[in-house]
Amino acid sequence: MDQSKITVRYAKALFALAKERNQVEVFKTDISTVVSVLQSSVDFNFLLEIPVVPTSQKIKAIRLIFKDNIDETTLRFLELIVENNREQHIPGICRNFLDLIRKEQGIKTAIVTSASPLSRETATRLKSLLEANFKTSVEMSEKVNEKLLGGFILRIDDQQYDASIATQLKKVKETLIKTELK
Repeated sequence: MDQSKITVRYAKALFALAKERNQVEVFKTDISTVVSVLQSSVDFNFLLEIPVVPTSQKIKAIRLIFKDNIDETTLRFLELIVENNREQHIPGICRNFLDLIRKEQGIKTAIVTSASPLSRETATRLKSLLEANFKTSVEMSEKVNEKLLGGFILRIDDQQYDASIATQLKKVKETLIKTELK
C-alpha cells in the first residue's frame, strides 16, 4: 500500500475518533507532543524505523515516553500503529492528522524561508498581513536558507511567492542570455 494512503487512512481514523468523542483539542495537543518528541529525538526515530527491535519493546518504549504526557486513547492509538507494523508512518500520520484539524478549523499554514532569521516584529507583521489577506488564522513557521542571499520565499498552502534575491538574479541572468541570442 502506498505510504501516503496509509498515513491518511490512520490520520482520518484518529480524527473521526477525536470528533466522535468531542476531544479534538485533546488529541491535537497529544499529537503535537508526539511530533515534538519526533523532532527532538533521533533515538526515538531510530527506534521506530529499525526492524530488528521487537514490537513489544517498541510498545514498551512508547508507553514509557508518553504515558504521563498524552491521553490514554492517543497512547493506545500509537500502540495500535506499532502492533500493525506501521510505526515508520507515525510522523506522516501525525502530520496528516494536524492538517485535518487545520482544515476543519479553517487555519492556513505558511512557511517563510529567508536568508536570515526574521525579527519578531517582521514575523508578527507578516502574519497579521496574511491573516487580513486570507481572512482566517495563519500558523506561520520560519526556515533559514542562506543561499537565498536576501529576500524571502513565502509558501501558504499550495501557493508560493518567491521574492528572494537569488531568484531575481536568476531571472536577470536568463533575460541577459535571451537578449544576447537575438
